[in-house]
Amino acid sequence: MRYFTFLLCCFFICEVQAQAPYGAIHGVWLTAQDSVLDSKTNIQKAIENCKKAGINNIYVSTWNRGRTLYPSAIMMERFGVAIDPRFGKRDPLKELIDAAHAEKIKVHAWFEYGFAAAYGDSGAYLLKKYPYYAAIGPDGKAIEKNGFKWMNAFHPLVQNFLKSLVLEVVKRYDIDGIQGDERMPAVPSLAGYDPYTIAEYKKEHGRLAPPTNYLDSNWIQWRAKRLNKFGKDLYQSVKAVKPNVLLSMAPSVYPGSLQEYLQDWPSWLREGYVDYVVVQLYLNNLDEYEKILQETIQQAGGKKDRLYAGVLIGLGDSYRIKPELLKGMLGLNQKYGLPGEVFFYYSALAKLGKALKRP
Repeated sequence: MRYFTFLLCCFFICEVQAQAPYGAIHGVWLTAQDSVLDSKTNIQKAIENCKKAGINNIYVSTWNRGRTLYPSAIMMERFGVAIDPRFGKRDPLKELIDAAHAEKIKVHAWFEYGFAAAYGDSGAYLLKKYPYYAAIGPDGKAIEKNGFKWMNAFHPLVQNFLKSLVLEVVKRYDIDGIQGDERMPAVPSLAGYDPYTIAEYKKEHGRLAPPTNYLDSNWIQWRAKRLNKFGKDLYQSVKAVKPNVLLSMAPSVYPGSLQEYLQDWPSWLREGYVDYVVVQLYLNNLDEYEKILQETIQQAGGKKDRLYAGVLIGLGDSYRIKPELLKGMLGLNQKYGLPGEVFFYYSALAKLGKALKRP
């Protein structure tokens, strides 16, 4: 009897640790490209699909290609357009929150584009109006990487602009959380060669200029710490307005996240200025998934209970995960004690249905 009681206690403790402190998250990213937000009818149907699939958290794109997906007084004042024009006078963010909360599903405002101002020409108006917002590379030119045009994530004016949008959402909406991803706080490691950042570096290095090698390890760390400082300020600012609003991040796999986008997310967990992270484990091979999952858990250190897996389930018509592979990934997440996962992205959810549930 004592042995049974001991096992029962161990099971209970493990379960509490696995669920703490934010419980089992079974989430999905809802992108701006999904047609879900185009009407109240579409939103209601999406909530029904999410409920059937066991989804309890939705991460909805709120900042995309230089536009907000809610009517923003800040964007109206600065650019004369309060919301992405496709939504007219609607407020799809509020409509989604109301519909989701009616089914006890939490909603997080996902600042999808973060410090990326534009993709191609879509959103480039922002940098045309404020050219000094642009991130500058070692060649002295504005940075464009993988089609994205970037703002200077080190400049206080740029940081304050993005933070003001985040706080606007926190103040105005009954939101459950805010989320950044591989673009917040982030900037390509090519960045940092603008006048402001160079001057800041020189202040701390005896007037020496930054290394011309943008991958120099000390230079990488110096810039990453600058982004860490912004992340900490953002976290504290959100909590000062509404302590119960969670702030999560969805970075890519480390150390690539640091080398490519200056995201030192293990430090975010360790130093306590993010509630949890959803690491983008976007792989389509089960053995590789397990390998990267193990490495990611090690990098999280003692914060595994604040680590969730980002699982790629579909990319429009070009890719959809096979149910057997999905089942294997969910099984591994469970095996290694992760308290949940978030699926990228909604468009594949309805067709996968019950396959999204853990074994």
